[in-house]
Amino acid sequence: MTSTLQPARVTETEEKRPGRWLALSALVLAVLLVAVDATVLGLATPYISEDLNPSGTQLLWIGDVYSFVIAGLLVSMGSLGDRIGRKRILLVGATAFGAVSVLNAYATTPGMLIAARALLGVAGATLMPATLALIRNLFHDPRERSLAVGIWGAVASAGTAVGPIAGGFLLEHFWWGSVFLINLPVMVVLVLVGVRTLPESRNPDPGPWDLLSVVLSLVGMIAVVYAVKEAAAHGLTGVTAAAALLGSAALHGFVRRQLTMPRPLLDMRLFRNRGFSGAVLADLLTVLGMSGLVFFLSQYLQLVQGRHPFEAGLAELPAAVGAVTAGLVAGRAARRYSVRAVVSGGLAAVGVALAALTTLSRSTGYPVLGAALLVVGVGAGFSFTVTADVILSSVPKDQAGAASAVSETAYELGAALGIALLGSIVTGVYRGFTAPPGTPAAAHESLGAAVEASTTMPAPAATTMLTAARDSFTHGLHLASGAGAAVLLATAAAAWFLLKNQKL
Repeated sequence: MTSTLQPARVTETEEKRPGRWLALSALVLAVLLVAVDATVLGLATPYISEDLNPSGTQLLWIGDVYSFVIAGLLVSMGSLGDRIGRKRILLVGATAFGAVSVLNAYATTPGMLIAARALLGVAGATLMPATLALIRNLFHDPRERSLAVGIWGAVASAGTAVGPIAGGFLLEHFWWGSVFLINLPVMVVLVLVGVRTLPESRNPDPGPWDLLSVVLSLVGMIAVVYAVKEAAAHGLTGVTAAAALLGSAALHGFVRRQLTMPRPLLDMRLFRNRGFSGAVLADLLTVLGMSGLVFFLSQYLQLVQGRHPFEAGLAELPAAVGAVTAGLVAGRAARRYSVRAVVSGGLAAVGVALAALTTLSRSTGYPVLGAALLVVGVGAGFSFTVTADVILSSVPKDQAGAASAVSETAYELGAALGIALLGSIVTGVYRGFTAPPGTPAAAHESLGAAVEASTTMPAPAATTMLTAARDSFTHGLHLASGAGAAVLLATAAAAWFLLKNQKL
């Protein structure tokens, strides 16, 4: 039996699969689909606030329920793909993703939008593990795989640019729901290309898909992240404590069950590999430190600095340009220097850039913001690309789906925790701003609600209220950026030790 800690041996016939680069184009379309959806939501948030009038808590749920659900299901879906076929689950998931995007576009209440985002998370959980697992099975030559992973990461980063720019254009001409409909043409092309070019792959002897393990994983992830989110927003309550205990018990049961099953849903022995564990931890903490900034940056650009949606989308472009460029050369850099030098250096650069953003004000010029975003993109591009390569190269190809799911779970869990923790900092600071008499209570829920409320107030009071609200929001962004910088710098130090002697 092949060890789970060593890559499977590669035969000469496996090394160069015909049509592998064309097949890669279908996989990166799936990545583009998810990346565009994730980034476009932040740009649409002010319009959702104005139209659906969600509370501050509902607004955070709209932002992170997708990550909650996808984090709870990624391992299960990755393992399911190993069993029924990664091509099959990718194409079914892409079709469902497009269909549920329509439901998101036409949501009429905050509750309906939250539910639609949760369903989108179910569909999205099928996509990311399948793409990385198929790359692992398409590219057996390590250098080709590094380049393929770099392209995969570069397209994901490009999606973060395409989303805001395309979303900004749509928001200036159509209603906010149109930003979800851009998923449809990408989904159609993905399915048509994928059906013809992607080879099917699966674990030849996977064992049964254990439903109890699926339930334990889903309940554990959602309950724990919910507890963290609510504790950050409202302090420790009975409900929060109960959710934390439920989630911890479910995850403990999941781990114990995997260790006793002859063919587990997730082989826990993967974590004995220090490189694998270090890469997963680096991804989780990196996304946690960055996600609060990403979620609120579009609101800062539009509602604090007064930029139009399309202009705000263009303003975020340097981060994507930096990430695309770094992703394409990350594998070569890691071989020339070392894995830990590239990952730790990238994370440290992101941390310094986030620290620089603690100086933002309403009048901060774009060169400062653009330079900081460029550094964030370069650092993240180096780190994420190399850690993804480390994770894929640490496991046999038959377990690529499960390993990829662990990687993506770390990413989505970090996003959910980051929005919950850092987002709660921003929201908590914002709610405390001093407003003039006559200010509607809704203005304290979100900055978008304050802008909307100002249209019904006398001009002098509206100006005073908006100034206080914008200053309070910016101060909250300062604290979130500082906390994110601390997390990134600590992660850079941890990666230096955890990834020692790790090679691609």
